[in-house]
Amino acid sequence: MTGNPIELTVENGVATVFINRPERKNALSVAAANGLADAWDLIEADVNIRVVILTSADCGVFSAGLDLKEATEIARDEGVDILSRMRDPFHERMRACSKPIISAMTGSLMAGGMMLTLMSDLRVGLKGTRVGITEVKIGRGSPWAAPALSMLPQPILMEIVLTGDLMPIERLHDYGFTNYLEDTPDAVRTRARNLADRIASGAPLSVIAAKASVRATMDLGCAAGLEEGKRLHEVVYASQDAIEGPRAFAEKRSPVWQGR
Repeated sequence: MTGNPIELTVENGVATVFINRPERKNALSVAAANGLADAWDLIEADVNIRVVILTSADCGVFSAGLDLKEATEIARDEGVDILSRMRDPFHERMRACSKPIISAMTGSLMAGGMMLTLMSDLRVGLKGTRVGITEVKIGRGSPWAAPALSMLPQPILMEIVLTGDLMPIERLHDYGFTNYLEDTPDAVRTRARNLADRIASGAPLSVIAAKASVRATMDLGCAAGLEEGKRLHEVVYASQDAIEGPRAFAEKRSPVWQGR
């Protein structure tokens, strides 16, 4: 996937999805949105990919969200909303991805850029940037913001979606929205890669089940999520890796995971 607004590379089990539209503040055109949908499909199908980093070209903005200029052109020339040209406009493929996703946010983010981070599992941000859901300022909507209620206090989320104002990322970091804040874009990506390598070193089935269990609890509530988590981990406890892990610990060596 080279020469596209979305670039996908894989190294040592870590996939990097790169939004490459710095001239448009990494806004999501139809081609970019559909490229992301393709990337998530490829990542899900590749058993060698263990974890994903989502990042973008340096321009001061991680993603400005929907490409409003293209949206205006499509509405004028075709008489339809731009979302109708996107195969997965609310990035549900990303949310359904079984592999952990780390957002390496190397700039400010708003609207659909915020949507991408909400579909991620871990977030590394850049100090001094701003974050928001600006849809009320441009007559759009944010049904995709619902998962943020598991990540931010309700009054803070209400302020974000009702005012459309951008907030300093440091404020959201204080509420636990980001895992880390770094000083430079390169430091953001380095931190994200460090997290990815640590995740990739874990037992594959355990990592997948861990993400799925947390997601299930977010969606179902505590009691039902606990039951679903136990079900999701049945394959983990019955695996070869469940034997290999304790054996490697006892033998004081690194485990050799088989993913089965």
